[in-house]
Amino acid sequence: MRILVAMSGGVDSSVVAATLKQEGHEVIGATLQLYDHGQAVSKPGACCAGRDILDARAVADRLDIPHYVIDAEERFRSSVMASFADSYARGETPVPCVACNQGVKFTDLLSMARDLGCEAMATGHYVRRVEGEGRAELHRPADLSRDQSWFLFATTQDQLDYLRFPLGDMPNKEAVRQKAQEFGLAIAAKPDSQDICFVPSGTYASVVEKLRPETNGAGEIVDETGRVLGQHEGIARYTVGQSKRLGDIHTKDGRRQIVKRIDATTRRIIVGPKESAGRIEFALRDMNWLIEPLLEGVRCHVQIRAREVSREAWVYPLADGAKVVLDEPAMPAPGQACVLYQGSRVLGGGFILS
Repeated sequence: MRILVAMSGGVDSSVVAATLKQEGHEVIGATLQLYDHGQAVSKPGACCAGRDILDARAVADRLDIPHYVIDAEERFRSSVMASFADSYARGETPVPCVACNQGVKFTDLLSMARDLGCEAMATGHYVRRVEGEGRAELHRPADLSRDQSWFLFATTQDQLDYLRFPLGDMPNKEAVRQKAQEFGLAIAAKPDSQDICFVPSGTYASVVEKLRPETNGAGEIVDETGRVLGQHEGIARYTVGQSKRLGDIHTKDGRRQIVKRIDATTRRIIVGPKESAGRIEFALRDMNWLIEPLLEGVRCHVQIRAREVSREAWVYPLADGAKVVLDEPAMPAPGQACVLYQGSRVLGGGFILS
């Protein structure tokens, strides 16, 4: 097969390219240049900029495969970075990696792959693509500690039919690095990329406040009755469920306080006791289904944050999304993804509404 490999300059996608070449496929490498601003280009853990593009090209040279670099800075800025800042300005907690996959990687690169006559596109994501009855299925990987299925819930059925994920069955990251060494790749020990790759200093709030200045500046921290308890330094520095940056009101009446809501209109952070902060029901928007859309409720597990364990729930269809009813209370953050699973299979998912 002729296969386009999305090469970020990291170990995972480099091993994918090398493995497919070894298997006899005609491999074409492609790297997106997503941003180029100051220290983010050279910081450890960045991706798709500066040093990483050079690393991807060096791997392509080592493997003797063609390699393209696509300038996607403007699209990345408008479809990922701007929406990231807009979401925080609305008092939400966004997931930029989902927007990047759907707005740039699985759109621009996949279109390029088809233009080049490729029969498939492969990436270094840790998920499994399983041939089901009449359609491809998306599953968690063998190494659950590397699971990236939550970030890929918005992959459409058409995209999934075309995509390949060769690392899905790898037992662990150490095995991937070992293969990189066997292939003679100089990046075998390169650190992993970070989730928010375009944040140069590790403080996302500074990026948000630069793009959306209205999120900066002091505001009130209040309890659920509206009583002012303290001051904050900007709504972009908070998310639902957070207990940091609350100052002296971290505990009140002997009870730990956490952020329950963010009111972007009044610039208020609403806090309350942790033990009374959870909720059982919430709605989802922008649903993407990798099964036939629901006509009635389905029993499944849902994951409401990238690093949390999944929770048992019922999910019911709505005209413009879905309703989730958890077995036990949780703290779903508006703007975050809620992904639905049965066993290891991804059924679909959407974004949490406030």
